[in-house]
Amino acid sequence: MAVTNIMIVGVGGQGTLLTSRILGGITTKAGYEVKLSEVHGMAQRGGSVVTFVRYGENVAEPIVEEGCADVLIAFERLEAMRYAHFLKKDGVIIVNDQRIDPITVLTGMAEYPENIIENLSKDHKVIAVDAMSEAKKLGNTRVFNTIIIGVAAKHMNFKYDEWIDVIRNTVPAKTVDINIKAFETGYAIG
Repeated sequence: MAVTNIMIVGVGGQGTLLTSRILGGITTKAGYEVKLSEVHGMAQRGGSVVTFVRYGENVAEPIVEEGCADVLIAFERLEAMRYAHFLKKDGVIIVNDQRIDPITVLTGMAEYPENIIENLSKDHKVIAVDAMSEAKKLGNTRVFNTIIIGVAAKHMNFKYDEWIDVIRNTVPAKTVDINIKAFETGYAIG
């Protein structure tokens, strides 16, 4: 099997690191060699956070190079646009259709781009999900990332029960039930 490259991008505090641990867990459970790499920008201040998950039979390094990502999971629209150049020609973007203004927009130094998802769809396969609205319906906005994992899981070759097992063993104990509900919600959307 060739190496599969996944990038997870978001804003500090959105759960990119937990997501990478879940993806690392499911790929390890399936018997693959896995390399994870986390790049913290200004995560503490709402800046970009990038995580790479690479898995296969023999993974040499943890970093995904530009034009090599099979899947780009973006927890925010602008982050999807910012990192789309990492995607392969036949790769897929799974994006949370949410707007979080970066500091440059908040201070008036820049404008938030319009029609991001529509523009990305011109060159890429894009699956857009309003995971925050779905998380609100579940009563916990913090699990929107697990909804996105559920959407992504539908497009990956791992068994449903294995995903549930990895989530159960990765998320904090007090959040297991809500995270499983969130995963099931995303899986149904996926």
